[in-house]
Amino acid sequence: MRVFIERPKERLAGSDIWRQTGVFTGTLYPILMRLERAGWLDSEWERLDPSEAGRPRKRLYRLTGVGYNKTYKALAELGVPTGSPSSWKA
Repeated sequence: MRVFIERPKERLAGSDIWRQTGVFTGTLYPILMRLERAGWLDSEWERLDPSEAGRPRKRLYRLTGVGYNKTYKALAELGVPTGSPSSWKA
């Protein structure tokens, strides 16, 4: 969720999230679907022609207002830093 809270208005593909978190797709996509059903995320298909792009369209996810508030609160309660990576402590 930290990936989303750092860029709350940006739509992220599962592949973007996987690269940043290392969470494998077999785990990641079920989590994304649950978060969307809970109202924390919304999603839409990328707007491009797959034949022109030479690849399938991506599903793009973004935090909702509810998701932002709940994520920020949950991360704060857990003591997980938010903001830019330079502000994270190892």
